[in-house]
Amino acid sequence: MKVALMITCINDALFPDTGRAVVTLLRRLGIDLDFPEAQTCCAQPMVNTGYLNEAVPVVRNFVDAFAGYDAILAPSGSCAGSVRHQHAIVARRSGDRELAAAVERTSPRVYELSEFLVDVLGVEDVGASFSHRVTYHPTCHSLRMLGVGDRPVRLLRAVHGIDLVELPAADQCCGFGGTFAVKNADTSVAIGADKARHVLDTGAEVLVAGDNSCLMHIGGLLSRQRTGVRVMHLAEVLAS
Repeated sequence: MKVALMITCINDALFPDTGRAVVTLLRRLGIDLDFPEAQTCCAQPMVNTGYLNEAVPVVRNFVDAFAGYDAILAPSGSCAGSVRHQHAIVARRSGDRELAAAVERTSPRVYELSEFLVDVLGVEDVGASFSHRVTYHPTCHSLRMLGVGDRPVRLLRAVHGIDLVELPAADQCCGFGGTFAVKNADTSVAIGADKARHVLDTGAEVLVAGDNSCLMHIGGLLSRQRTGVRVMHLAEVLAS
């Protein structure tokens, strides 16, 4: 199987340990990842703010960079969701039939991490060990756009030594929402404060999620309150 790593912008710029964890984890499972250096953004920021015409060259670069791979692995429900659902909209709007055909070939091959592990590789116990009290936040895009369901929780339950506790109101948004946090800062912080309170109610030492954008938002609130609760990407726990 020829597999490519779609690292995503936020991981590349701010959370490189997540990408390293994905590589470590997949190598343990016998999968060598390629890293197409031509990759850039998935185009989600442009699409979400209404700049669909400007997203066309970004989508074109994506299908060129990831052409020929059997699977494209993204440690982000948000970016995987963008590729699987938004690229077709951009391609159709452009009127470029070749681009639309390329998107149709490429988009279904993009998987969020838990989808790839459970559905493609057929594994839940990845050989991880993590002796901490953990709670899991299912991010909006992974939950609603991709429908990953309980795959991440099944993977976490199989981690040796973990104490996994349920997060109250887990399906509620953390308040980040990309540019929403910038345009509606007060609302974003208020929603995030509710999420942080629910995390503290669990008594967890570590909050885990599949999107670092959400963890950045919730983690910032937890840090400013000096709660001592760490945030970690799912890949980092599974690679431990």
